[in-house]
Amino acid sequence: MFFDTRPKVNVCVAQTGETYACATDESLLRGMLRLGRRGIPAGCVNGGCGVCKVRIVEGDVTVLGPVSRAHVSEDEAGAGITLACRVAPKCAVTLEIAGKLQRPFSRAAGPTPAAPSQQ
Repeated sequence: MFFDTRPKVNVCVAQTGETYACATDESLLRGMLRLGRRGIPAGCVNGGCGVCKVRIVEGDVTVLGPVSRAHVSEDEAGAGITLACRVAPKCAVTLEIAGKLQRPFSRAAGPTPAAPSQQ
């Protein structure tokens, strides 16, 4: 049996409250996928699609590889936006989903339509 003894920190997805342990040498996305968790949208898992775009709300990350300007502009990067597959946590991290798939996570519950009346 293999025991993963790498140092880990907690990562929290702000919109869902989901928290998972992520090794400090693995990407935020791979840490979530390793545990079979959901929260960060996953695509190619290597920086090519931009689906896992997140904003780091709290904490600090280590860059694991380049982030394409096609997916994260310089202005976005300055606002803490990155790809979850290209960064690893240095300490506990809170993130928000910020990419194309942000909508399902930030949609406020709207009014429930009334049932048609039975006349």
